[in-house]
Order: sequence, then structure tokens, then C-alpha cells
Amino acid sequence: MQAEPSTLDTTQAALTERYLEHARVQKRLAPRTLALYSEDLHKLMTVAAQSGIALTAVQNHHVRRWVAQMHAGGRSGRGIALILSGWRGFYTWLGREGLVSANPVQDVRAPRQARPLPKALGVDEAVQLADHVAEDDDPWLEARDAAMVELLYGSGLRVGELVGLDVAASDAAQRGGRGWIDLPSAEVQVQGKGSKRRGVPLGTQALAALQRWLALRDQVAGQGDAAMALFIGRRGTRLTPQSIWQRLKRRSLLAGLATPVHPHMLRHSFASHVLQSSSDLRAVQELLGHAHIGTTQVYTRLDFQHLAKAYDAAHPRARRR
Repeated sequence: MQAEPSTLDTTQAALTERYLEHARVQKRLAPRTLALYSEDLHKLMTVAAQSGIALTAVQNHHVRRWVAQMHAGGRSGRGIALILSGWRGFYTWLGREGLVSANPVQDVRAPRQARPLPKALGVDEAVQLADHVAEDDDPWLEARDAAMVELLYGSGLRVGELVGLDVAASDAAQRGGRGWIDLPSAEVQVQGKGSKRRGVPLGTQALAALQRWLALRDQVAGQGDAAMALFIGRRGTRLTPQSIWQRLKRRSLLAGLATPVHPHMLRHSFASHVLQSSSDLRAVQELLGHAHIGTTQVYTRLDFQHLAKAYDAAHPRARRR
């Protein structure tokens, strides 16, 4: 039997207020988090009231229907997942209070959202950036930044891997989980995610850029840990990811690129361009240091997008004239 709407609203509001007070006192949640919980519960009360159902009478099929309605209304999978998380916590508490026998949200999942394609430069844009020479810059900074671009694009490094590189192998680098460059072998040893070490080839352009940088690097003495760091700043400290982001953004704008470039965009460009040329997904996985091939497969979608654009632009049957 359904409760009268006015009684239903009052009862549900009191119930949610008790839960929010529990969350504030027992969980010590931040005000912003509590506000989000409150929004989620207001959404729950609204959809339950529209169905004439008390919160304690909600069943699994009700939640599934509401999820479908939210998805059809344009709410993202991530947004729905956050709402479900709030509802799930509420019903877990109701269960502890003895007010429900089962959590109706327990096995409900948000719709999977299409994974966004990584942003990569076209080949011409990547080459334009790599070939750019900032003639007005200090030669020391120009050589350093050019070497960074060549390693990010030429070897597909993460920015964290780049800042962790030393000029040579050492016991300290091994113990500290750092990578290094090996010029005679034309290889960079990288300490990647999960403390996994991998070797990545250095191309001809990257080798030349590194040699130019190393010839100037010692004009500034590295301090402490940075004494062996490959990339340092003017104060002799190891560069941070933030400083590399800033330098790369600046360089891309000076090179005339329409979009500011960030380090991971060059990693995506590396993967996409190698895959376009070789079609060897396993090799790209090894070069990027991905633990699972599924992570690398996103670049096959990017490669298809590139082919689709080429088709649209060139094939006489691609578009109506």
C-alpha cells in the first residue's frame, strides 16, 4: 500500500536527514561531499515520489528503470555512477538500521561510457614542433627544450618518466627508481608505472638533440639529487612535470601550432604514428609500457579516425558534391 504523498515526503526527508547527519558525524565528510550526497538523495526522493514508492520500499528493478531514464535524458555514465554510489551508501546505512532487508542498488552499474579518444597531433604538426628552433631563447634553454620534445615524441615517454631520467646509469638511479639514457646503445632506460623498467630506442633526431643538450648542460651545476638529472632548470634543480608542461605549451605556440601541446599529447602522437606506419599493436604496447593490450587498443580507434578523415577528403564517393 502506497503512503499519502505528503506523509511520504515528510518521512523520506526525515530519513535522508538522519543519514546525512550520520555521514557528517561518523564519517566526518567535508561540507562539499555532504552537499553532493544531499543532491544525490534529493534526486532519489524525487524519482521515488514520482513512482509513489517509499525509499524503504525501493526494489532493484526500480533503480534500474531510473538509471535507464537518467541515461536516456543525457546524463553521462560517470555522472550516473556517482549518483549510484551515493544511493548505495544510503541503502547500506538503512540496512544497518534494520529498515531494509537488501540493498536495491548493490548490483546496479552505470552504463559504460565510450572511452574518449586520446588527443594526438598530425604527423606534420608533430614534425613542425620537433623542428622548431626558438632562436630568441637562451641557447641553453633551447637545447634543453628541444631534447625534451624529441624524447617525448620520439620515444613516447610519460612526463613523469622524463623528469626521472639521469644522464647515465648508476647504483643511485637503480635504488631511487630512476631511468637513464644510454647513448652508445641508442636507448633510454625508463622506470615506468608499477616500478616496471623498459628500454625504448632513441631515434637519430633524439640522439642528436641529446648530444647538443649534454654539451651545454654542465654550464649549470646540478644540486643534490639533480647532480645526475638529465633535465635541470637554471637553478640546478631537477625539472618538475609542471615546468615541462609550461615550457612545452610555450614552445608549441611559438612553433605556430593552433592547439597548445601538453606532454601526454606527444606520447599519444608517438603511439598513433608508429601504429599508422607499422600496424604492430604489440610493439606499440611494449614501447609505451602498457601492462594490458586493451590500454593500447585505443590507438587503433585513433588510427581508424585518421583513415576515415583521409577517405572523406580524397575519395570521390565519400561525400556528396
